[in-house]
This record gives sequence, C-alpha cells and structure tokens, in this order.
Amino acid sequence: MFALVDGNNFYASCERIFQPRLRGVPLVVLSNNDGCAIARTAEAKALGIKMGQPAHELKHLVKHQGLQMRSANFALYGDISARVVGILRAEAPRVEVYSIDESFLDLTGIPDREQFAHRVRTKVHRWTGIPNCIGIGPTKTLAKAANKSAKSGAGVVDLTDPVRRAQVLTSFPATDLWGVGGRWGARLALIGITTAAQLRDAPPDGILQEFGVTLARTQRELQGHPCIELEEVAPDKQQIMVSRSFADRVEDHEAVAQALATFGVRACEKLRRDGLVAGAVGIFAMSDRFRAELPQHSPSRTINIPAATDDSRLILSVVTQLLRGMLKPGIGYKKAGVVLMDLSRPEQRQGDLFTSAVAGNPKLMAALDGINRKFGRGAAGLAATGWESRPAWGMRQNLLSPHYTTRVRDLPLLKC
Repeated sequence: MFALVDGNNFYASCERIFQPRLRGVPLVVLSNNDGCAIARTAEAKALGIKMGQPAHELKHLVKHQGLQMRSANFALYGDISARVVGILRAEAPRVEVYSIDESFLDLTGIPDREQFAHRVRTKVHRWTGIPNCIGIGPTKTLAKAANKSAKSGAGVVDLTDPVRRAQVLTSFPATDLWGVGGRWGARLALIGITTAAQLRDAPPDGILQEFGVTLARTQRELQGHPCIELEEVAPDKQQIMVSRSFADRVEDHEAVAQALATFGVRACEKLRRDGLVAGAVGIFAMSDRFRAELPQHSPSRTINIPAATDDSRLILSVVTQLLRGMLKPGIGYKKAGVVLMDLSRPEQRQGDLFTSAVAGNPKLMAALDGINRKFGRGAAGLAATGWESRPAWGMRQNLLSPHYTTRVRDLPLLKC
C-alpha cells in the first residue's frame, strides 16, 4: 500500500514560510535568469498566469493586480524539502524521495491509513509551513491519481476501496495519469480512451501492442496490481550535467572558461556526494538561438579519460583541454555546460597494467568539501573558477529572497 505526499505549489510555499505578507496574494517563482514562471500560487493561477509564461508578460499584473514575483532560490527549497523528508522518514517505515516536493511512503502494516495520512499532513504543515496533500492507493499510479484528486480540497484521498476508486477513475482524465501526458493522451483519444477508467478497462493486448510495456504497466497499476516497486535507494546516475543560461550574451572567452570551470567543480561535488567517479567528460556552449540575426555557434566536445576520477582538479584540466580552440571569436554565448559520463562506483572500475582504476586525491577533495559545507559554498575553491570575483556570466536574480536556512547572515531575526 502506497501514499504520495506532495507539497502544494512547493517553491511558492517555501517563499511564503518566512514572508507572511506573501500569503493570500498572487505569487509566482521565476526560472533561472528570471525568465518565466515555474511555480504559481492558486491566486496567481486565478489571474490566468500559465506555467512557463515569460516574466515580461506579467509586469502589468504586478502593477494592477498586486502580483508578487521571486527569483528561484533552490538552496532554500532544497533545505525545506530535506526537512519535510526528515518528518516522513520518522513517520513511515519506508520512504522514496521521488522529487524535491514528492515522496512515496510504504503504508504496509498501518491499520488506519486515512487517520495516519491526516496526522502526517498536519505535522508537515505545522513543522515546516508547507501545505500538502496525500493520496493513498494499492499502487503508485493510483496513489498519484488519489493525490491529484486530494488537491481539489479534500487534502487526503484513499483509493483503496474499489467502489470509491471506480468513482474517481470514471471522471479522471487519462492525460493527468502518471506517465501518460499529452502525447500519449492524444493517441489514446483517437481510440476513444479519455478517462483513467477507460484505459483500465481497455483490452490489454491492444494497449501493449499499440503503446508498449510502459503504458501496459500503467494499465495494470490502474487495475490494482503493483508493478512499480518503492525505491528507498535511488539508482546510481548515468550522467551528471551542470549548465546555466547566462543573463547576457558573453563574448569574453575567459569568462566562458570560468563558467565551465565553475560548472565542472559543481558537477564534481555532486559526483563525490553520490560516491561515484566519472570516466568521460563533455562540454558544450550555445549562442543565442533566439537572435537569429546574430552569428550562431553551438560547439560541443567529449573525451574519455584514462582513469576515472571525482577529483575537481583533474576534471578541470580535461575541461581546459577540451575548450582550446572550441569557441569562435566575435560570438556571444548564452549558455554553457559540463557533462560527466560513464559514471560508476570506484570499486567497480578496473585498471590495466599501466594505469590505476581511479585517479585523484580523495583526502584533499574531502577537505575542500568539508570547508565549503562548514562555511558555505565558495569559502574555498579553485582559481580557474574565478570564485572570488563577481562573474560576468552570472545569472540574473533580481528578485531573490534571502537564504533563510542555509546562510548565517540571512537567518530571520525575531523581535519579542
């Protein structure tokens, strides 16, 4: 038996925790470089604001409708998410963190599931300030559907009972099902399937033949047969990419090199956090494709390295080599990134007669990570990143909230 706990409008709800004046007013959170809306409160949705709508189209709502906008503060959101997950782990025997705002719980052995869900929902809201909904079902797909139904106002919906399940699935749009979406939804509509109940009752052989194993598995889950297990430990990543769009076009190649060095360091931090090493490195850059009148150039390079590593210094040396001669003079680049590939656990690597399986200095990297954990990212770094200077390639975050829980100088002040 599964439950799905989902934070409502999670990014916007995080912003409201420490800024009470944002509660009850329309609020959107913007993407990198303050480009478009990636989270909207119910009040913002009521104004007709669409997901992904460009920020410049919303300025009139700021003036005339009191719309509030905030730059994405992912450090804050990640910390609040970790606090929510901590509560869930203390309440449920098994937890799968599905995304920053969603977690699956194993409810096996819990007698009164609805009462348990209401208690957890209240506790998460009271302890973290994040409003949330919980859906319960015998499969993950049904728990997802129950959660979607719970957002209509009930807060908790349990689809364990077959009669109640049938009532919900009869009017539940197939396009809203987990893993279906608009593309498959359009194809399903062509054969007369528009609701979850119709997909559940369709001939299984036809679904398998026409749509493949993934949708056939969804159909089985709708019928109450668990096909997707709870994953307490996420599988190892196949690759790690760190990339950013720049606030403005960057023609200075040294600035692009600093950006790629910074992305390489951050990718290595993620690599070490997951206990992995990389056997290949790739870099790319992109000009401004939205300015067709300007010269365009989008180069990329990839190389296998002799010995896998998680050492930032070695990865940066590879990034530097790849970058030589890659960029064209006079081109303004708008985005760049680093990709680490061929990832594995160090103990799974096999060396040869001439090289060891894994290269680098783990003690030095552990010391570097420890300093940055204790004193904040950027306390110690590598010169190639230009970490002490204000980068020319930095993101536009003009509406950024303080880092209330992850930076000492931004801690909220209480006045008694």
